[in-house]
Amino acid sequence: MAKIGVEESLSDVQQALREKGYEVVQLNHEYGAASCDCCVISGMDKNVMGMQDAAIEGPVINADGLTADQVCSEVESRLQ
Repeated sequence: MAKIGVEESLSDVQQALREKGYEVVQLNHEYGAASCDCCVISGMDKNVMGMQDAAIEGPVINADGLTADQVCSEVESRLQ
């Protein structure tokens, strides 16, 4: 199953993805996005400085305004 990196603040999303069988890791300074198949971000600090540095080749999902189930659906559709 795919490895999904999820921001620490999105604990409900982490739990929902684990229940679907995904390997979930918290994105933080120790564990970056580079080894993940997909990342889920909260959108809180998205592009604050106007710079974009791609740390992952896979999809990045902004969970802002989405439920945990909607995020799971988005992950599933983007990884197919």
